[in-house]
Amino acid sequence: MVINTGLKTLTGAQILVETLKSLGVECIFGYPGGIVLNVYDELFKQNDIKHYLVRHEQSAVHAAEGYARVSGKCGVVLVTSGPGATNTISGIANAYLDGYPIVVLTGQVNSSLIGKDAFQEVDIIDITKSCTKANYQVRDVKDLESTLVEAFKTAVSGKKGPVVVDLTKNIFTENYEFVPIENLKAKDISISHNNNIKDVLEEICSAKKPVIVAGGGVVHSEASYELFCLAKLLGIPVVNTMMAIGAFPQNDENYLGMIGIFGQIAANQILRDSDLIFSIGARFNDRITCCFQNNELERKFIQLDINEHEISRVIPVFMSLIGDAKEILNEIVKEYQNNSYESNFVEWLKYAQRLKDKNLIPKKISNNLHSFEVIRAIYDYTKDMDIIISTEVGQHQLFTAQNYKFNTPRRFLTSGGSGTMGFGLPAAVGACIAKGREPVICISGDGSFQMNFQELATCIDYDIPVKLFILNNGYLGMVRQLQQKLCSGRFYETKISNPDFVKLAESYGIWAERVNSIDSIFPALEKAFAIDGPAVIDFTVEPMEVV
Repeated sequence: MVINTGLKTLTGAQILVETLKSLGVECIFGYPGGIVLNVYDELFKQNDIKHYLVRHEQSAVHAAEGYARVSGKCGVVLVTSGPGATNTISGIANAYLDGYPIVVLTGQVNSSLIGKDAFQEVDIIDITKSCTKANYQVRDVKDLESTLVEAFKTAVSGKKGPVVVDLTKNIFTENYEFVPIENLKAKDISISHNNNIKDVLEEICSAKKPVIVAGGGVVHSEASYELFCLAKLLGIPVVNTMMAIGAFPQNDENYLGMIGIFGQIAANQILRDSDLIFSIGARFNDRITCCFQNNELERKFIQLDINEHEISRVIPVFMSLIGDAKEILNEIVKEYQNNSYESNFVEWLKYAQRLKDKNLIPKKISNNLHSFEVIRAIYDYTKDMDIIISTEVGQHQLFTAQNYKFNTPRRFLTSGGSGTMGFGLPAAVGACIAKGREPVICISGDGSFQMNFQELATCIDYDIPVKLFILNNGYLGMVRQLQQKLCSGRFYETKISNPDFVKLAESYGIWAERVNSIDSIFPALEKAFAIDGPAVIDFTVEPMEVV
């Protein structure tokens, strides 16, 4: 006798697609292969999830991260087994170090063949253990839906990050009763700890020279408004790490700049002069701590972080707050407004503002077009636009961080912890999709551009209006700068040959132009933004310029 349970029986490939729909997934970045063929066939049969075919699996992960950075949602990647899976590693590591939520779905050989060196078998679980929040391997179709739900929740909860789900080929054709979860959305899980808000606020108010350090956690928790309220209520200076650029408006009088080895002089100096540091969602990696010798940061260090394992990991804390930055900052603001706290930092803030005069002003070293001139011109042209800028990694990245003013979060996309060349262009693709296909700028160096320039094809195929601006100096500029300083100018393997970037872009069917003078920048920008689709400008800049 057959018992009718009233449940739908679906294949694993169908369950995968239906579960992604229930999780609210709108798009997938991927590259097909034989192992995941059944999944692609199911994607073909539906219209709710849009798939974007990239030209390299690394780009798929960067694009998913760009999407996640702008949308605040979880990015999704789908690749096949073997090299398809291993090609995602650089992207996964990038998302892990910068803390952005993505779920990477990798194909795997039949479960019966695992461990037998089957064609395109790799142990992606062991390979990704060090650069994921979690990873899972699904060998039985009955575990598929629950594993996917768990993966999404893990990616977006607490300190966000990448999760890998490895899927054996056999589950895609196996049948199982599918029980859809109604209104299922992957949401952040609020972490509640016993935090003594009053004690922290009393310490800040009793200090003479407190300063706030905003890190990437402010962006992740959407806490920019609460940060602004607190800084203005107290009247104290604010600095940020590179990952928090835009989290506090750079045109505000309380803002001192970015800290670290390539930060502003005023921002680093205000930390040295302070007697209390309130760190919000910042990791204080070696690019920052190398600027502060002899335990200069080990004073009254108050650390707020969603991850309790970050507390005192780099700098010993005086006090700590553990939880979501938005929630905790909101509590601090309410506590300050509802009770009597005495504080007067008027002279301290005036001193901080005077420090800005010490910031270095970029200077030309030749009559050639300079990178800082290009970035400042781009800012002048776009400052009234709601524009997103992604960068590759190198000198151009730092010129952008130093010379473009960001006043809102999620507008500056860059590879911070990993420093991944090749990040910028595919990240701009994902960002553009998240922003409803409004133009997104990618600022690149000639070295970084050649890492993933094949994604110009993705821009053309899906009519994605990325405006790619290349600062072309004929060198791996950041390494060349280090050789100039540390190797007595012995430049070895850093001068690179380039194709004609204008012709390269045109071969993809993309408008392109070369610019080598400051007077030509605005006319070229006008042409680039007048075009509905992608555009490329090759800026020929001074090769020996340094950050």
